[in-house]
Amino acid sequence: MKRPHSHIGTIRQLEILLSVYKHGSITAAANVLHLSQPTLSMQLNKLSDSVGTALYSVVGKRIVFTEAGHETIKSAREIIDSLERLDMRISNLQDMKTGTLRLAAVTTAKYLAPHLIGDFVKEYPGISVDFKIGNRGQMIQTLSEGESDFFIFSHQPDEPDLILHRFAPNYLVPVVDQHHSFPSHKKMTIDEFAKEPFIARELGSGTQLAIDEHFKQLGIKPNIRMTVASNEAIKHFIMSGLGVSILPRHSLILGGALGLREIQVEHLPVEADWYLGYFKGRELSVVAQTFLDYALSQQQNAEIMLEPAFMHNEAK
Repeated sequence: MKRPHSHIGTIRQLEILLSVYKHGSITAAANVLHLSQPTLSMQLNKLSDSVGTALYSVVGKRIVFTEAGHETIKSAREIIDSLERLDMRISNLQDMKTGTLRLAAVTTAKYLAPHLIGDFVKEYPGISVDFKIGNRGQMIQTLSEGESDFFIFSHQPDEPDLILHRFAPNYLVPVVDQHHSFPSHKKMTIDEFAKEPFIARELGSGTQLAIDEHFKQLGIKPNIRMTVASNEAIKHFIMSGLGVSILPRHSLILGGALGLREIQVEHLPVEADWYLGYFKGRELSVVAQTFLDYALSQQQNAEIMLEPAFMHNEAK
């Protein structure tokens, strides 16, 4: 006997199934959904009963989905996506009174993004923000899975399907500790700078990729002393006298530069840009489109904010 479609589970049960599939275990899904494991298991059992067959089996500590399970997952995605599109259209009718802006950003964007987001939310106080920070690979995956509206990054990833919008400059500037012998008022040669012990970002960092490409074009090989996983750590290593580095200027202006100096070096700074990116074919909500328009309208302010400023006087 054919089962009526209205009896095939509830939206919540389908969301639970998708979460278990995504996270690979009932325990992980329960933690993410803030449910107890017994409650989550009970909902999955009810969904299996409504479908009329088992959706998965437990082998050791692994969940193995049946063919019926995979078919249900596929249909669940289509249903949830359809409801999200409906929700987007309803939100569009509410004239920006409510809504969520979802952003994914590389770690270095943590200095710049809060200022842009803060000004936007002041203008649209009914908008909430879901802001994720991680490495480039993680954030591109977040974007591709539809969990974010935009990806904020500097060094362009090898993703031909990304639509890119430049919204701010990203000047990568030479930095030394305040007691370094290099003067602030005189421009040093790139060779002099390259001979200094250099503190680099980790492999795969967008900042370091841009720096490496710049040095390669100049035919310069920096004297790399150590590799560090964050700009904040690099700042502290510079202050301790372990070497020099090249850092985003906004990390100094907005993230603090006590004990550091930006100096003048020929062929520097490295001139990069900040982008908002999203995948082709993605329908932007009114909230996302409004944020994009706002970010692009603020380009001149960003240029002024990130102008060269040798405000850190040479140590006396």
